[in-house]
Amino acid sequence: MGYTNEDILHLAEEMQVKFVRMQFTDILGTLKNVSIPVSQLPKALAGEIQFDGSSIEGFVRIEESDMNLRPDLDTFMLLPWKPKDGAVARLICDVYNPDGTPFVGCPRGVLRKAIAEAAEMGYFMNAGPEAEFFLFHTDADGRPTLTTHDMASYFDMTPVDLGENARRDMVMTLTEMGFEIEASHHEVAPGQHEIDFKYSDALTTADSLMTFRFVVRTVAQRHGLHASFMPKPIYGINGSGMHTHISLFRGEENIFYDPQGKYEMSKEALSFIAGLLEHAPAFTAITNPTVNSYKRLVPGYEAPVYIAWSQRNRSPLVRIPSRRGLGTRVELRSPDPSCNPYLALAVMLKAGLDGIKRGLIPPDPEDRNIYAMTSEERANRNIFSLPASLEEALRELEKDPVILEVLGEHVWDRFKTAKMIEWNSYRTCVHPWEVERYLGTF
Repeated sequence: MGYTNEDILHLAEEMQVKFVRMQFTDILGTLKNVSIPVSQLPKALAGEIQFDGSSIEGFVRIEESDMNLRPDLDTFMLLPWKPKDGAVARLICDVYNPDGTPFVGCPRGVLRKAIAEAAEMGYFMNAGPEAEFFLFHTDADGRPTLTTHDMASYFDMTPVDLGENARRDMVMTLTEMGFEIEASHHEVAPGQHEIDFKYSDALTTADSLMTFRFVVRTVAQRHGLHASFMPKPIYGINGSGMHTHISLFRGEENIFYDPQGKYEMSKEALSFIAGLLEHAPAFTAITNPTVNSYKRLVPGYEAPVYIAWSQRNRSPLVRIPSRRGLGTRVELRSPDPSCNPYLALAVMLKAGLDGIKRGLIPPDPEDRNIYAMTSEERANRNIFSLPASLEEALRELEKDPVILEVLGEHVWDRFKTAKMIEWNSYRTCVHPWEVERYLGTF
């Protein structure tokens, strides 16, 4: 679009905007905002809005607290739930230091760094995520419960799918905000849904995912429901994933496609796959960043556990959809929607680029159902598993200099600290399962 400051001021006046939300994301992927009256918009457009960075998870210490927000003008958007006293718009911001330098702990900046590395190689990445979520009833006080709103299953419709009205409103709201929705349907588990929007460049996709989660939760609340992107909220049924489709382009050319290549894929595509497979143990801490993420990454519930790739079946980590030409792409099936999308897309891109730089060659595709193999069969075929816990994933990440490089020392240090606190809190807590299992026995 290429908006100017004058364009934004004109749009705000034309749309009768009264407040602007200056949005940014912390290291753990939580959406934050500083709300300003529209009278302060010229100051905001000049990058003069400050906030206390010491209050934000993983940003800075109290003696370094002042941070600046610099809005990305092309993210200006009207929030469609207009209050009585005037419209509210939003601008997504990059975080800067007071001296005008980019803040190294800004997740958007981390992704920009990976994008710049791809650009130096002549590429840009397109990404298309498929974020699943659950809709739950709330109690009398509005707090979420684990009671799903239906007992429907894959692609079911009303009257079985009681969330269809909420999902339709989500689609309409997202469309009004400029999303191109490609599909919307009930997922496998009761109360589970998926809304897919069209792929775009990596930065736009990450911005869109943050907006998507915000809109889905807001619309669900208006229907008296709670939308959760928790990876595995209920034992015994499928968890929520965020399968991510990735392609690299050079101008208008999809460089993953080669009609003369093996599997009609280019050497770059195969090396990109090899890079994903090699670095998967490390980047899993970023793409699956919670204790609960690893309750989803277990055999038996369609989530990928094994580090392999395939053109046909969906049990490996990486799948190659059948479409070729401009639609040639790689599907990474492990990420879940609790991740920070800026960091997640950055590590995916970095892993694939490393594969291309080093000319890595992946093993042969695994077209058998890996879930049905014995452990001996998997070992004989050099098929290894993803980390089984958040702690294991963090240890793997700590050993991978390639993925650490794109995160940067600041982000890695703050992320590791927060996640080890999370892991130790979980590890030392006595859970209901333990009480039920052991209290009467010992």
